[in-house]
Amino acid sequence: MENFDLILMLKHLIIGLVQGFTEPIPVSSSGHVMIASEILGMGEQGFTFAILTNTASLIAIMFIYREDIIRLMTGFLLFIKTRKKRYRADFNFALYIIIGSIPAGVLGILLSDYIADNVSMTLIAMMLFVTGIALWLIRNMRGTKRDGDLTAKDAFIVGLGQAVALTPGISRSGATIISSIAVGMKQETALRFSFMLYIPVSLGGVVLGISDFMDEPNKMDLALPYAVTFFATLFMTYFAMRWFMGIMKNGKLHYFTYYCFLVGILLLIFF
Repeated sequence: MENFDLILMLKHLIIGLVQGFTEPIPVSSSGHVMIASEILGMGEQGFTFAILTNTASLIAIMFIYREDIIRLMTGFLLFIKTRKKRYRADFNFALYIIIGSIPAGVLGILLSDYIADNVSMTLIAMMLFVTGIALWLIRNMRGTKRDGDLTAKDAFIVGLGQAVALTPGISRSGATIISSIAVGMKQETALRFSFMLYIPVSLGGVVLGISDFMDEPNKMDLALPYAVTFFATLFMTYFAMRWFMGIMKNGKLHYFTYYCFLVGILLLIFF
């Protein structure tokens, strides 16, 4: 029994590390968690597990962007209250985050069950190829738009990219960063807008999933393994995000193209 528990802990630790490392980078965290679960013989992870790992990644990303979040929320509210020009840029950026969150929010509610019932390793492999091709196509793009140059149209287009990423194998960060760069954003702005978009959609998923989490029949028996997964995801997301910010700063995003192609080919061969 002790060996079984140790093995279970190790499996949950690995899953947490995989989720945490792949959440910020453009390689599809959901696809990699499915691949890791299959290799480890854990089967498909339930909705409760997804909420747990998503919450951990969300906390890590919110911590990294805490100053931006506070500034945007403050500026948004102060502009509504005072209409002063100095708060206008923060108000607009926050408003565009709301606009960009709508497509994924609506499609997530409407199509979540359909998507969950039509997942396969072949689909993940094909979507990784799509992600890799898109990353390659934007490899030389250098936009000029900063935070204050964005429009509602830009936000909605990037939001559509995030909605497409509901498909397993399509990276959420990849889809939003690719869309952001495609509409002309500088890489720093693209990165920030991408992960600002992640926050409301992720928060919405957590709120909507609370009742399912509370109704989970085995959550007490799995409390310790889930805790291991949660903290592994939390810390790995933080360090992976810091590493990815450096990748973006150095303009090396296209390196993930090769990785997506490699994993896609391996999935088609071995699964």
